[in-house]
Amino acid sequence: MDYKIIGDSCCDLTPELKADPHFTIVPLTLEIGTYSVVDDENFNQVDFLKRLKESTEGAKTACPSPEAFMHAIEESDSDENYVITISEHLSGSYQSAVIGLQMFEEDHPDSTKKVYVFSTDTATAGELNLCLTIQELKAEGKTFDEVVTIINDKIHVMQILFVLESIENLRRNGRLSAMKSFLATALNIKPVMTAIHGVIQKLDQQRGLNKAIKRMVELAVERAGGPEKTQHMLITICHVNNPERAEYVKEELLKLASFRRIVISNTMGVATVYAEDGGIVLAI
Repeated sequence: MDYKIIGDSCCDLTPELKADPHFTIVPLTLEIGTYSVVDDENFNQVDFLKRLKESTEGAKTACPSPEAFMHAIEESDSDENYVITISEHLSGSYQSAVIGLQMFEEDHPDSTKKVYVFSTDTATAGELNLCLTIQELKAEGKTFDEVVTIINDKIHVMQILFVLESIENLRRNGRLSAMKSFLATALNIKPVMTAIHGVIQKLDQQRGLNKAIKRMVELAVERAGGPEKTQHMLITICHVNNPERAEYVKEELLKLASFRRIVISNTMGVATVYAEDGGIVLAI
């Protein structure tokens, strides 16, 4: 096989990508109080959301070990290996991948495998977007060095926006330190948010979820450079257990602009923890 994409379980791959041998997932572990579950192909989103709603403690995640990434690299049958993890500002997954690569290189000094660990500065829909872009670049015949350069350039310009039905677990985990929850639930205020270097920032707010989603879509197109720039862009939409809402986001996007490709995926466990039931994350 000519290439392998090794992602952590915040990549939120589509079912087709999960079945594609070019992709391998190194899972995080999810914890709600004393309950823990590995975020792999056996993750039951509905059951986990039920446990999350019933818990008073909130959920946490634990990153994979360096050994897990080392083994994924060892087991790869590909000459080119691209490692995509959640932002180093949000999780230790990136650092584990870096150490895992170092361990692999120490144990296999004569290996000819090419491996690059990206500092993605993103999560969920952003990781999926990068994975799909690598897949497209390899289909075009790009070399390893060309892919690394293009993806690193994309990381610096990619926009991530999201609207959540609930911000409770973000608050519990200290992710909203730069924002005030300011009676958002009582007033039905839904912030439109982004994350810059792992720090959540509010871009706007609207009364009601649908208005917030429409504003998110407007901001996404604006921040991408306007309709004249988006026609060659790939958009990824990740949802937490709400495909109808994801389709609504797609419809709203197409009202404002055209795009090269729009891909929708349900989240795996990590994004389910933080975006919670009904959350929507958009990467462009």
